[in-house]
Amino acid sequence: MPYLDTGDTRLYYRTEGSAAQPCVVLSNSLGTDLSMWDAQAAALAGDHFVVRYDARGHGQSGTGSAPVDLARLGSDVVALLDHLAIERAAFVGISMGGMTGQWLGIHAPQRLTKLVLANTAARIGTAEGWLARAGQVRRDGMAAIADGAAGRWFTPAFVEREPAIVARMAGRLREQDAQGYAACCEALAHADLRAAVAQIAVPTLIVAGEHDPVTTVADGAWLQQQMAGARLVTVAASHISNVEAPAAFTTLLRAFLCG
Repeated sequence: MPYLDTGDTRLYYRTEGSAAQPCVVLSNSLGTDLSMWDAQAAALAGDHFVVRYDARGHGQSGTGSAPVDLARLGSDVVALLDHLAIERAAFVGISMGGMTGQWLGIHAPQRLTKLVLANTAARIGTAEGWLARAGQVRRDGMAAIADGAAGRWFTPAFVEREPAIVARMAGRLREQDAQGYAACCEALAHADLRAAVAQIAVPTLIVAGEHDPVTTVADGAWLQQQMAGARLVTVAASHISNVEAPAAFTTLLRAFLCG
């Protein structure tokens, strides 16, 4: 299996398509893994070199020995690009992955060709809320939050229509390492990019879910207003919009990456 040794842990990644094609990196949300991008990876692999990875503390990636923060999550992406000898890539991140993308747009814009920020914000939730969730999973394990995930991630109509997909996603959440998940909750508790996102000059597409209660359309509109030239689009979905509305999400993604 392909792993990147970061010095303090290993990150699992997967590539699809030809390395001679333009590269796009896909970054998962909190509590998921790289499989959340299956539909998009399949659609893009014909004309892109698709790189997806399990964010630190998720899936088959380790958490590492140092405290996790947004800078470390972003630096992992830079290290992965270096490992694969990729000078520049498009980056697509959802939720926590979208915050990682913002960090890259601020601190490593020279490594990016385009940036897609999906279902995210410059500040997600509150420090108190994230720290409480971290404490809960450290104490009680992932089952403590897995049962309520569907309501945060998907609309009621999707939950009713696609129970197998919802069950698979919730099952993957249950399988996550509690300590790694908690470490990323603590990273989000301290992640606040509101004073810096106006620096992002990379061509950027912001995708918001019309029914997302976690990172709202208003959050996406605020981001779009801060970044010169950024575009905002919406999809009829909740927080994990690329899974709930894969066709619409992929169409928007392909149009932006190939435009």
